[in-house]
Amino acid sequence: MLLALMKKELLALSRDIHGMGALFIMPMVFIIVMSMALKDVYTPATKSLAYAVVNQDQGKTADKLIERWTQEAGAAQPLPEQWQDEVRAGRLKYVLLVEAGFSKVMDDLASHGDAKARLLTEPGLDNSVFATNRMRLLAIAAQLRVEGLLAKLPRQLNTSALTGDAPVAAERMSVGPRPTAVQQNVPAWLVFGMFFVVASIAGLFVEERACGALSRLRSLGARPWQLIVSKIIPYLAVNGVQAALMLAVGVWLMPQIGGEGLSLQGIDWGALLLMLLAISLAAVSLALTVACLVSTHAQAATLGPILNVLMAALGGVMVPLFVMPPVMQKIAAYSPMNWGLEGLLNVLLRNGDVASVLSQVGRLAGFSALMLMIAFLLFRRRI
Repeated sequence: MLLALMKKELLALSRDIHGMGALFIMPMVFIIVMSMALKDVYTPATKSLAYAVVNQDQGKTADKLIERWTQEAGAAQPLPEQWQDEVRAGRLKYVLLVEAGFSKVMDDLASHGDAKARLLTEPGLDNSVFATNRMRLLAIAAQLRVEGLLAKLPRQLNTSALTGDAPVAAERMSVGPRPTAVQQNVPAWLVFGMFFVVASIAGLFVEERACGALSRLRSLGARPWQLIVSKIIPYLAVNGVQAALMLAVGVWLMPQIGGEGLSLQGIDWGALLLMLLAISLAAVSLALTVACLVSTHAQAATLGPILNVLMAALGGVMVPLFVMPPVMQKIAAYSPMNWGLEGLLNVLLRNGDVASVLSQVGRLAGFSALMLMIAFLLFRRRI
């Protein structure tokens, strides 16, 4: 009986073309569009600015400065003959000008020359970009100055002698890949897509109730728990296919269209599968509750999507949590989508293991149990 009921659910879903599109195509489109639209929010736009270099010094320190600038800002364009006019017109965003004598000033503290490395920018350059480039140039110059001073120290003098036994330490923690638009949007819209089963389950449930299919199944001996479970297991499988497709889009498709690739290197697959299962169970449980609450197709088509959009807006799916004001961040902590998203980010960005996601899994499991209990009680009253 249970297997036949599960087959019935999959057949009904396969005949719902619009439902299939909402479950599989819509989240993929969101990942592509949002990742490309927000690419420069996570990757500084300064690396794509057109610039040129004027090196009037030709010293070793000047060459090092230009080399490191190129590594951070991207390759320079060939220098036009009238580069001043190109900058004023905005066709070149800026020019890095290294004046003659710059290397001598950098290498010799006793030198009182006024040679400098200058950034000459076009008048309309954004203030934040201008400030970013200015600080980048200062940082590179300071690094070169320190390296030059250390090179002149006696070989037997250890650099620790400069600071003594001061209780200072600095290290870079290994917390996974650098966040990108794809790393944020793939988990976010994956969670959103999983919860979108609300509309499909609610719509099919209303149709079965309206045509009398549920009553006939009950008369054939199908028990309420069998009818509930027969809807849970197939949609858990549907969510699994969704997750595989979303991850594939991030890993393989996004790099092909000019975006950043999703990194899965070194992640804990057990933690990832546990999070996906918890999210899927929460989504299906909520969908069953909504399905038992609505009475018409219009209600099913309206309540489910509205509920999804509200949870996504409050949970950090549509707007990243770190850009929300503190009040909104506190509200987001009550959204099941936020629990799922934070758990996936722990695994994908912070190299979290099973223990690190138990908090989110526990919340999602408690939410699922509550929703299933409500759905079962409502279901028994409806049939």
